[in-house]
Amino acid sequence: MRLVDELFQMYRDKLTGDEEDIDMLAFAFLEEMSHEDLLHLIKEMDKQELYDLMGLYLIESLKGKFAQEEYGQQRTHTYYPRNIH
Repeated sequence: MRLVDELFQMYRDKLTGDEEDIDMLAFAFLEEMSHEDLLHLIKEMDKQELYDLMGLYLIESLKGKFAQEEYGQQRTHTYYPRNIH
């Protein structure tokens, strides 16, 4: 996605690339975007990008739901809740 490439190029020398930096960058970006801006970005996506976006959303959302319900208590949970807008 062009947006990811642009953000990466802008911040590749300013951030370490660890999970905390990436979360901070993503949240800062989202805070500046309006609903209309986000819809415009989605409309620009090709089919694969849209599938990837929805797949990631579904995976992370389901992980969160199962972690909240403490489903399968014998399993070790590796999910760490994030505040994703």
